[in-house]
Amino acid sequence: MSTSPIFEANRESTDRQQTTALMTELQSFGLRLADPGAGAPSRRGGAGPSDHKAVTVAGTTIMVPVHTGSAFNSPFIAEAPDADGRVQLKRGSIPIAQISFPKQPRFYAMQTLDGVPYSHIATLHGVDVLATTVLQTCIRYESRRKSCKFCSIGQSLAAGRTIAHKTPEQLAEVARAAVLLDGVKHMVMTTGTPATPDRGAQVLCDSAFAVRAAVDLPIQAQCEPPGGDDGDRWFARMKAAGIDSLGMHLEVVTPALREQIMPGKATVSIERYMEAFEAAVAVFGRGQVSTYILAGLGDTTDAILDISAKLIGLGVYPFVVPFVPISGTPLEDHPAPSPEFMRSILEPLGAMLSAAGLRSTDIKAGCGKCGACSSLSSYEKQDARHAAR
Repeated sequence: MSTSPIFEANRESTDRQQTTALMTELQSFGLRLADPGAGAPSRRGGAGPSDHKAVTVAGTTIMVPVHTGSAFNSPFIAEAPDADGRVQLKRGSIPIAQISFPKQPRFYAMQTLDGVPYSHIATLHGVDVLATTVLQTCIRYESRRKSCKFCSIGQSLAAGRTIAHKTPEQLAEVARAAVLLDGVKHMVMTTGTPATPDRGAQVLCDSAFAVRAAVDLPIQAQCEPPGGDDGDRWFARMKAAGIDSLGMHLEVVTPALREQIMPGKATVSIERYMEAFEAAVAVFGRGQVSTYILAGLGDTTDAILDISAKLIGLGVYPFVVPFVPISGTPLEDHPAPSPEFMRSILEPLGAMLSAAGLRSTDIKAGCGKCGACSSLSSYEKQDARHAAR
């Protein structure tokens, strides 16, 4: 006897909701690994998603903490992969899902003519995103009074796992190899903030121009809002250099909390960010400008949703991710946000994005398009499916 289409649709909806809930829990609690060497290598310290491992759940790849204190005490454990690369995920002793780990990319085995490993120049994020920190130094990080208390940008440099400045030529060489060997689909270029008024915009322009001359690869650039008298003019220059989308990351949205957690970066006010967002959207287009917000550092649900509504009104995609405490930072013992707290933000935010027609799938490149550091895109798609019925 066949089941009705309505029953099948409801069952599929329930399965998707359960998968989304599981991904949210994994990113909050982290994951214990029976075989730490399974899949692509995980990174400790550095910029971007650190102390994570890429994990594929029901066809979606997410970044899950594996080297944090909460991960060591996580109720989730991944068994060693079988011969086909499949992994049994357990909650305690109970099997709950089959997962897998993306394999180490082939370009990691290569090095430049002067002997720099490609993995020291750019790394694979998620399953098909090439990511690099062009400048691995930052004027904020170099001063304890000014540094962002969650940041570990200098750790991988100190450990010899990267180099301080990736040249445009090096980035172009690695990007081309990553596309040809591993099918990379887009690239993220972030940077530490230099002691120049452009706040990294110039070095990102130089880097993007070289990459786009070598390979057709969509690029997101990430920096603080450029300063100086011609600050907003940098957006047109970045677009002309081949940058497709732009990220300017608030991280924390409550002014007093910003001053406490990121005193150097907080000197660039939220008002300046909002002005820059508006100017950038005029250049890159609606949905092609985004910001990263770290949930769990003290901002309330209402504070994050309120500013997200304003950002969406400007055409900016607010990419909200759970805070991950990284070893060696002042906030290494700060608790990760609970799954309930993340759901209280991501569920209504997904509905807001869906209603506004801002879709992660429409972003040309970057963190929001990748979506691996948050389950936001799953809530966004979940709400879109509900609205379609």
